[in-house]
Amino acid sequence: MPSTPQSFRLLHRSGECRARCGELTTPHGTIPTPVFMPVGTQATVKAVTPEDLEGLGARIILGNTYHLLLRPGPRLIKRLGGLHSFMHWPRPILTDSGGFQIFSLRELAKITEDGAEFRSHLDGSRHFLSPEDAVRVQGDLGSDIMMVLDTCIPWPATREETEAATGLTERWARRSKQVQPRDGRLLFGIVQGGMYPDLRQRTAQNLVETGFDGYAIGGLSVGEPKEQMHDMTEAAVACLPEDRPVYLMGVGTPEDLVEGVHRGVDMFDCVMPTRNARNGMLFTSRGRLVIKNSCYRDDPGPVDEQCECYTCSNYSRAYLRHLFMSREILAYQLNSIHNLHYYCSLMAGMRDAIQRDEFLSFRTDFYARRQDSMDMERLKKTTDTEDIS
Repeated sequence: MPSTPQSFRLLHRSGECRARCGELTTPHGTIPTPVFMPVGTQATVKAVTPEDLEGLGARIILGNTYHLLLRPGPRLIKRLGGLHSFMHWPRPILTDSGGFQIFSLRELAKITEDGAEFRSHLDGSRHFLSPEDAVRVQGDLGSDIMMVLDTCIPWPATREETEAATGLTERWARRSKQVQPRDGRLLFGIVQGGMYPDLRQRTAQNLVETGFDGYAIGGLSVGEPKEQMHDMTEAAVACLPEDRPVYLMGVGTPEDLVEGVHRGVDMFDCVMPTRNARNGMLFTSRGRLVIKNSCYRDDPGPVDEQCECYTCSNYSRAYLRHLFMSREILAYQLNSIHNLHYYCSLMAGMRDAIQRDEFLSFRTDFYARRQDSMDMERLKKTTDTEDIS
């Protein structure tokens, strides 16, 4: 089946590896790739405003179909103008299909050929989501990029379990394609296959035959070793067309982003920058910094001397530690602004390095600057008796 008109333009490919940069056009704007998508599960990226996000350089965010289906509901969101109007975000939005959330709450769900029957984690009410329903719900939400409904499996899983789930994902993808809106909104297929390279490759080839606007790699970063995640990513990317974007779902750490781009991935999402911010872990050019550590009690310096974000430009580590230890709401906002700025700046740096054909040098420098052991060494010398847990 032919795909919809091409929306992705490849601008430059590294002469050293699979890293590449491009542009993805959607109804609400064009997105430079590679790109990181902040996660706005409940129609909000936690602790920051849409204006904050734009200022940080975010060009697309992610919404969660499962949670928005349950609360406040797609009909209400559609009646109020769709997600963009509802949450005051003018740029592109990608919505996941809800497959991973149904998997994570699998004690409340039953998967059949027809779709997923599940109970709400909020009130126990029964719901049913078919592949066609998932696309229609995302259409009501007004998303620019929709995902097919897929079946996720835990790690580790047997080959028999993986083959069954992968086959169902392929069949559901073909059904999803049949109801894709023809209004410029994009639909991505999802490559599953567990930790079996041949199943990853088979699924990728079958999805390409169906024809999608882009291809996601799902079912990774679920506890498997990093080397296995990289191997499965490479297996899938090798079978996907160069003229379509590749999205590695739910990944991940700054290192994961660099390694994903190295292997040809264009799009990423993860709750890590905002979730870690609320837990007091900050990402810097030299590694991770745990702001509650007592060594920062009277530290006048910024979180990262190389960072130009609002937080680093105006506040000291000592003040941020005080806010965090006092459970002040401002701590979560300032920490989130910094972490999201770090992620967006990391992606911008990779795009620039690819265009200059210097990505491998960028990657080497990235690791050379990391000093993640810095906090651990300081912790050995200091004892923090304050507890906010």
